[in-house]
Amino acid sequence: MKRIILPLLFLNINLTSYSQENYSSESYRVTLNDISARTFEKDSTANALVIYEHGNSYVDKNEYDLRTEVQKKIKILNRDGFDKANITIYLYNNESREEKIKKIIATTYNLVDGNVIKTQLKESNIYREKYNENYTLVKFALPNIKAGSVITYSYTIISPFMFNYKSWNFQDDIPKLHSEYVTSIPANWDYHIKLIGSQKLSVAESKLQKNCLTSSNGGTADCTNSTYVMKNTPAFIEEDYMTAKSNYLARVEYELKTFQDFQGIVHNYAKTWETVDKELKTEPNIGRQLSKSVKADELLSNDILSEQDTLKKAEAIYKYVQENYAWNKEYNIFKDVSVKDLIKNKSGNVSSINILLHNLLEENGILVKPILLSTRDNGFATKLFPVISEFNYLIVQATINNKTYLLDATDDYLSFGEIPFRCLNLYGRLLDFKNGSEWVDIAINKPSSVFFKAEINIDENQTFICKVDARHTGYYALNARKSYYSNRDAYIEKLENNSPYMDIFDHNVTSNDKTSKDFIESYNIEYNPENTGDKLYLNPFFIKFFDKNPFKLQERTYPIDFGYKKTYLYLLKLNLGNSYSVLEQPKDYSVALPNNAGQINFSTKILNDSVNLIMKVDFKEPFYTAEYYPYLKEFMNKIVDIQKNSLILIKKI
Repeated sequence: MKRIILPLLFLNINLTSYSQENYSSESYRVTLNDISARTFEKDSTANALVIYEHGNSYVDKNEYDLRTEVQKKIKILNRDGFDKANITIYLYNNESREEKIKKIIATTYNLVDGNVIKTQLKESNIYREKYNENYTLVKFALPNIKAGSVITYSYTIISPFMFNYKSWNFQDDIPKLHSEYVTSIPANWDYHIKLIGSQKLSVAESKLQKNCLTSSNGGTADCTNSTYVMKNTPAFIEEDYMTAKSNYLARVEYELKTFQDFQGIVHNYAKTWETVDKELKTEPNIGRQLSKSVKADELLSNDILSEQDTLKKAEAIYKYVQENYAWNKEYNIFKDVSVKDLIKNKSGNVSSINILLHNLLEENGILVKPILLSTRDNGFATKLFPVISEFNYLIVQATINNKTYLLDATDDYLSFGEIPFRCLNLYGRLLDFKNGSEWVDIAINKPSSVFFKAEINIDENQTFICKVDARHTGYYALNARKSYYSNRDAYIEKLENNSPYMDIFDHNVTSNDKTSKDFIESYNIEYNPENTGDKLYLNPFFIKFFDKNPFKLQERTYPIDFGYKKTYLYLLKLNLGNSYSVLEQPKDYSVALPNNAGQINFSTKILNDSVNLIMKVDFKEPFYTAEYYPYLKEFMNKIVDIQKNSLILIKKI
């Protein structure tokens, strides 16, 4: 570790003049302003900041390999930003070739007692680690890190894999002032270029360079030289109700379509869906498994086989697969898929289970087709061109009496026609080996709802007894069934923990079983409201739809994805009798989201000796664009505030 002390120049200048934010964001060179600054006013929550980063990818004129040079300059604002000084670089390899890295140079700059101290990374502190069969990690940590440090590091990656032209992230979980990517792509290589995310480029320029590449036999190629710059990019902060970060993180990616060698021979890499359909039809893990015949008469009971009602037969076949074959939690839709092994071992991956379901339904005369999906955590599948590796899940579409059902038999708690929440990722690819595949929406049109009906009576001991009837549908019912049937005691304990003033008794569930379409329960609550002399403060919301607002960002640049429409309804009747009268009641309230995409209605009415309270909340869309975020944030705030309201009761004389 080498330290170099540099005296400050222009000592007659007061250091406080350098404490102002004036980062040098146009250069890799570290300035005194970079080191002396201690804050980032545009984002006071930032722990670190990318001041400048530059990437340059090009084909070497002599070796014909892909070279990517990277430079980064980062400001460490506080201790929580120290992790940005731990660097990991991924190098790809296959059985015959590998990427290499060279020219790693890393330096830490600190300001100590009026001097700039420069600490350089030793080569002995650079480590290599095998990550998996395709990746090796190169790791190093910048030395002498303190709050206020500026770190710089640079390296060059040499890659023989031109199909894997380097992507570039313009956005990260810390802000970036200047992110620049320069590329030079010879005309021999033709790529799909995708700019992902909602952030806008400050610069997007391309120029043609003649004869940039020459082969040994005298052939030449022109190059397209491009420069992409993004400035003042905010940190990407993950928040509730989003799908994979990779869907929205600002970046540029490359997918090789064709390569033309210097002899003029064209090699196609990008495929059409027509080509992919033909390949999948004979692919051993998908097409061949889908075409395998299964001995339905040996697997299914006579009651199922003899059922004349098509829907009932389909439901019975679904239940058979669901109850007799366990998901091993492996996705692997293109690996180790075997219907035969599933039947033998009673356990298998997603494709094995749902392909068995598909084949049994098909052999019983039911129209079925498989759908390839990318799950919510896996990111969106590319629609512009086929990228089969982006799919990681398979479900079944069944059409019965002109109605379409989406089916997945991997979960014991799913009812017929339900698919797991992880599958709600907007769209999938419906495979049809006769007529060609097509994109289909994965949409749940019916809202998932939570309905509570409560009635409070005051007994002779002035104890408040509340009878609650609750009904959950859709994904709320699925979650409730999983929670209740897996551990009933824990489920009831969780209900009681919703309020420190409640004791629950006589809990009863009237739903049929763990795969019922809904979840219906009832219970009684003994409630002790806050008592201050002759006044009682009664919060009527024993069950809160939202304890807190999940939306906290100043700005959200990516959509709000609930996955499904939501409806909440709360009805309360409070019988006051001769004990109390209402001194103060909450104000009525009604508001709608823009374009009537959601609504809150709340009212309290007093009739004779009873109080009737109604609250209904509708989220009418499963998916909201980022423009809705400030409205949804305020919408959620209002829901939380309403649920904090209390009725103020006074004892009757």
